[in-house]
Amino acid sequence: MGMTITEKILAAHSGRDLVRPGEFVNARVDLMLGNDITAPLAIAEFQKMGAERVADRARVALVADHSTPNKDIKSAEQCRVMREFALAQQIEHFWDTGRAGIEHALLPEQGLVAPGECVIGADSHTCTYGALGAFATGVGSTDLAAAMATGECWLRVPESIKVVYRGELNRWVGGKDLILYTIGRIGVSGALYQTLEITGETIASLPMAGRFTMCNMAIEAGAKNGIIPPDAETERFMKSVTSRSYQPALSDPDAEYVRTVEIDCAKIEPQVSLPHLPENARPVREVRDVTIDQVVIGSCTNGRIEDLRIAAELLKDRKIHPRVRLIVIPGTPQVHLQAVREGLAEIFLSAGAALSTPTCGPCLGGHMGVLAAGERAVATTNRNFVGRMGHPKSEVYLAGPAVAAASAVLGRIAHPEELS
Repeated sequence: MGMTITEKILAAHSGRDLVRPGEFVNARVDLMLGNDITAPLAIAEFQKMGAERVADRARVALVADHSTPNKDIKSAEQCRVMREFALAQQIEHFWDTGRAGIEHALLPEQGLVAPGECVIGADSHTCTYGALGAFATGVGSTDLAAAMATGECWLRVPESIKVVYRGELNRWVGGKDLILYTIGRIGVSGALYQTLEITGETIASLPMAGRFTMCNMAIEAGAKNGIIPPDAETERFMKSVTSRSYQPALSDPDAEYVRTVEIDCAKIEPQVSLPHLPENARPVREVRDVTIDQVVIGSCTNGRIEDLRIAAELLKDRKIHPRVRLIVIPGTPQVHLQAVREGLAEIFLSAGAALSTPTCGPCLGGHMGVLAAGERAVATTNRNFVGRMGHPKSEVYLAGPAVAAASAVLGRIAHPEELS
């Protein structure tokens, strides 16, 4: 019996020829990351265990992205702890305000993750990097501390679910719609501590931005990781960001899956997930009477240049609804600069949007767009739990950049075709 791509990566990183689901392994980690929320906790545990030096300063990445630029004294203290640790440990990959982007958009852009690698991060959306054919998963701050000290992480090999996407995508449907539809079908616990192996002809033609979005939200189905087998599109992306070597892996033809889910993409319309769970996915046509107060376009899920281009296409020569606040957040400084060069920034500002420096900000209810009681937001973020973006009595509707932009113009949840 063969192995899945996830099993192959974990076997290779634990010095074994074969691993099976349910087994525990000590895996060598190629990259470990923390942010300004989670890294200070990991640093405290690192020091508490008596560790003096990180195992490999080239394999640690620290990114100030959640509450930066610092929104208050506490966030400033958090960033100072991380900054001083990075300096003392001579961490090679540290990004501070101005240079920092949202970590899960920044690290692939910097060429720090490659096919076949093993990555952990003290952030649940670390699974984003599965889009490159890497095993990537979120861990707690204590696990990050141990990995920084030893270079390894203790993991249970997950079972795998194979999700096969077939058919041509409809207009305005992208990776966000595919993953919202999938979570709506299998539920927020549908892949609990399992791998979502994302495959099929539709994925083969899906750009990297859409793939990052899909793997980013694998955790919203409870998955340990999401992963897409590397192909020609992956190779093109990697060549654009790095010249270093790597060892990709692919699932064997006789690999074992706990189940296979077949999805006909030709039947999928633009989606929106209603409060307060990502699994509450509906075609946008069914929820177009919901008025809104705010729209957020950005985050580690949909803050890439491709997402901003889609939004700008719909916002060009239009104004946002007078009742709506539109906040656009590029994922990285490079994305921000590209948006300026392409004229997208002018489109957003002319439409009446606020254009932010890269930050997680409103996604976690931190800053740059916190909601008041009773307010509703359409957001291209990844979670819509109670109080996620502010007051417990506020509501967040998840959608892709096309639905978000159309909604900003019409002042209610809207299908992009309504602007044509």
